[in-house]
Amino acid sequence: MASMLGIIGGTALNRIADLAVLRREIVATPYGEPSAALTFGRLGGAEVVFLARHGDGHTIAPHRINYRANIWALQTQGVRDVVAVATVGGIRDDLTAGTLLVPEQIIDYTHGREATFFDGLAQPLEHVDFTKPFCESLRQRLLGAAVAAGDSVHDGGVYGATQGPRLETAAEIGRMARDGADVVGMTGMPEAALARESRLCYAMLAVVVNAAAGRGANTSGVAIAEITAVAAAAMTRVGRILAAAARQHGD
Repeated sequence: MASMLGIIGGTALNRIADLAVLRREIVATPYGEPSAALTFGRLGGAEVVFLARHGDGHTIAPHRINYRANIWALQTQGVRDVVAVATVGGIRDDLTAGTLLVPEQIIDYTHGREATFFDGLAQPLEHVDFTKPFCESLRQRLLGAAVAAGDSVHDGGVYGATQGPRLETAAEIGRMARDGADVVGMTGMPEAALARESRLCYAMLAVVVNAAAGRGANTSGVAIAEITAVAAAAMTRVGRILAAAARQHGD
């Protein structure tokens, strides 16, 4: 089975505009149903498979996503490299709304999620190295794809994964800043860890859509409508970078 690039789309990316859809397939897994049917198509002249993380209608909350089923489904279809697109809040002052970045580290603040395949029940207990949670070779390819697409992407940063679906308090963001987090999102974990357990090469293209709570212009509150507008505008850029990444993957 030929390897395809897998793309997981988050908030504001339920579909990729330039994806030439070939077929959609519902994939059964031992862990239940994935968030949506897998969409197979061509992007940048290469074959890809796309999965909407929150479902086709963006109806699945971050803590309700069946991360295990999503990763399992992609792996069974010949996917070896996965690019995850995620919207985030900027904690660090220079990571303003509209910034794109490819993070290199994660801090996990989530709880109560099905976070491993190796629970000693469905699969034997196994420990995996997670020192570097993102696949460096794919991170570099994403950075190169941004250059090829004529865009500017920040290299590096620490992604803090929170429970959601509510946004964070200013005090929580303050703690995360002290911990070393640069951006905050709700879906990076356990997705990244499950990809590592599945021996998938996983990297994230993060879109800063707002200053995190208590930061920048959001000292007294976060305007949800502004988040939606920034995310929608950024997805055109994201689509171009994904097409360039798919083209590189197909070479």
